[in-house]
Amino acid sequence: MLRVALTGNIGSGKSTVAQIFNVFGIKVFNADIEARNLYNDKNVIQLLTAAFTNIILSPSGEIDKRTLATIIFSDKIALKKINSIIHPLVVNKYNEWCTINKDDRYTIHESAIIFENILQDKFDFVINVSAPVDIRIQRVMDRDNIPEIDVRKRVNNQLSDEEKCNLSHFVIINDEKRFLTPQAQSIHKTLLSYTQ
Repeated sequence: MLRVALTGNIGSGKSTVAQIFNVFGIKVFNADIEARNLYNDKNVIQLLTAAFTNIILSPSGEIDKRTLATIIFSDKIALKKINSIIHPLVVNKYNEWCTINKDDRYTIHESAIIFENILQDKFDFVINVSAPVDIRIQRVMDRDNIPEIDVRKRVNNQLSDEEKCNLSHFVIINDEKRFLTPQAQSIHKTLLSYTQ
C-alpha cells in the first residue's frame, strides 16, 4: 500500500480534495479530526493542563478549543509544545489504521502540518492543495466566524504555500478558477499506476 499525504495551508480546501479522493474509493485518515478527538481523552487533558495551566479548561473541565487555539496560534513555542503531546498519539492511531487498510492500493493521510512536523519522509508521495492567501483567509473567516487578524496569526505559523508546493510531489490548485476533480483524478491515475 502506498502512503500518500494530503496537505495544504489553512483554508486551502484540502478537506474538499480529500472528499474527492474518497469518492474515487480511496480511504482517508484525517489527522486533524483525530487530533481534535484526543482533546476529550482524560490523559490528554491532564497533559495539556500541565503544559498550559487550567486557563485552557472550560467551566465543565473540558478543553476550551478556542482558548487553546488563541494561545498556540500566536506563540510558536506553544504550538511546538502541543504538537509534541498530540502528534505521537495521532501517529499511533494512523499506524493502526494503516494496518487495518494494508490491502488497499493507496490511502490518503490528510494533515495541515506534514512539513511543519517533518513527516514527509514517512510517505511515498505528498500532495499539496494550494490557494491564494487572500482566498484562504476569507474562507477561514467565513467558516470559523473569526476576525482576519486571528486568521493571519494562524497563516503565519505555517510554512508558505510556495515552500509546500516545492516540497510536494503533486500540487492541486484551488483558486476558484480551476476545477478540482480533474486535477485529483489525474493524480489518482498516476498513483494507481505505481501500484500495479
